Amino acid sequence: MIITAGLDIGSTYTKALLQNEDHEILAKAMLPTGFRLQEIARTIYNQVLEAAGLSENDISYVIATGPGRHQVDFKDLQVTDLTASARGANLLFPGTRTILDIGGQTMKASRVDEAAKVISFRLNDKCAAGTGAFLEKTARYMGYDIQEISALMVTSKQPVPISGVCAVFAESEVINHLSLGTAPADIMQGAIESLTGRSVQLMKRVRAEPEFTLIGGILRFETMGKTVSDLLDAEVNVPDGDMVQFVPALGCAILGRRRLEKLGSDGRMAGAGV
Repeated sequence: MIITAGLDIGSTYTKALLQNEDHEILAKAMLPTGFRLQEIARTIYNQVLEAAGLSENDISYVIATGPGRHQVDFKDLQVTDLTASARGANLLFPGTRTILDIGGQTMKASRVDEAAKVISFRLNDKCAAGTGAFLEKTARYMGYDIQEISALMVTSKQPVPISGVCAVFAESEVINHLSLGTAPADIMQGAIESLTGRSVQLMKRVRAEPEFTLIGGILRFETMGKTVSDLLDAEVNVPDGDMVQFVPALGCAILGRRRLEKLGSDGRMAGAGV
């Protein structure tokens, strides 16, 4: 049996996933990335191996992605997160043509063709106000845990605008709203709408076209997907549950299988690494 592994060493979380030749996910895991990238990569890899009841010798190919992909010393190959996300989204939603990925530190929009090849992309990595980190920081500032964000936003009745294009200025707006007695739920929903507005602008820059697939940790908040859908006036695909955070890792596992097919081997080959 051919089993491939995908690792996504993200700026906030590290994800790992094992997949067999029938595209079945055998195990997946996620841990905070921290600063010891080699250590977290090895830890998460061992964790999915144990969960699947496998040893390292059972894995045919390992591909890593994400900002920390260079630190994975046991990988066979590394790919960009745009490439990995395109492959993963294509498996889950074959009609995908535009991908929006909102992570902890970056936001990315990409347009892909029918073969899941990236043909256009844009990144918003200049300010935290356009990323999930700002939402989490806003929640903590108001005394809420990350897990409480979704339930909090459901109670919003009149969202307030958060227009700052920089995290520092946006945070000042949050403080001002709190001083005026604005409900935390309305502040959080306002922050979400600010973030989705930036995301849609980014999608327009890649000439977005349907189907739209949304991925990344922030999409685990249901309000996020609905707000993007309303702004686009179109249906959007959002992977179920925590799979929304595993799409790049899934894409790596898929690419591992394709790499083996090109190599003409059903196992690890010497010199097949980076």
